[in-house]
Amino acid sequence: MSLSEDPPAAVPAPRDPDQPQDYRLLLPDGWFRIPLEPEARDRSVNALVEQRFEGVDNAPHVKEELRRDLRKRASKAYRNGGIELYLSLQQAGPVTVPASLLVTLAPLPHRGGLPLEALAQRLSEGKHTVEVGVGELPCGPAVRVISKQRGPVDEETGRSDISVGVDYHLPVPGAEAFLLLSFSTPLEPLEEAMTGLFDAVADTFVWVGAQGTDHSPAAEANEVRTDA
Repeated sequence: MSLSEDPPAAVPAPRDPDQPQDYRLLLPDGWFRIPLEPEARDRSVNALVEQRFEGVDNAPHVKEELRRDLRKRASKAYRNGGIELYLSLQQAGPVTVPASLLVTLAPLPHRGGLPLEALAQRLSEGKHTVEVGVGELPCGPAVRVISKQRGPVDEETGRSDISVGVDYHLPVPGAEAFLLLSFSTPLEPLEEAMTGLFDAVADTFVWVGAQGTDHSPAAEANEVRTDA
């Protein structure tokens, strides 16, 4: 799988010397990035819609419906703390592989932090949760949650898809907040392959400091070994 690097997305200006300013992650070729800041997202939504309908001139109503749906989805995500949204346009033969990644900053509502084990216990009580675990990513500790949810019934087919979600809750170093990576796909029959893809993307996540420094534990360990 060919991976291309996306530009870092900003997190709030650091107040603690250990708090990163940015992050980086790698997405597969064929994923489209929509920054959720109001001044940027409409341009990105328009570019995505034009890309999807390139060469198609006889579907203006479908085109505008997609544009409205994407703007509504992006606006809602931004109001809930969303930073950026990635949508898969990846092709498997003639079929587009449907999947998304939403990155959200979630400040804690109280001081004192939240232990990962306590967060995992709270998340395990979710209505659609099927698996919760505390583990280590290259960037540091994280809570990983897998959930499943049945969608609405399609009026034409009478069927409803089951969406699979994989969320990674990453504590922001030096801050009382979590960064949430929320992956989703309606391809429940391909759950193993899709969760493997999501795990691979999460493994590329690194925190970046104000001077572009990699703040991941792995990078710091390498730096110690080099200095030694």
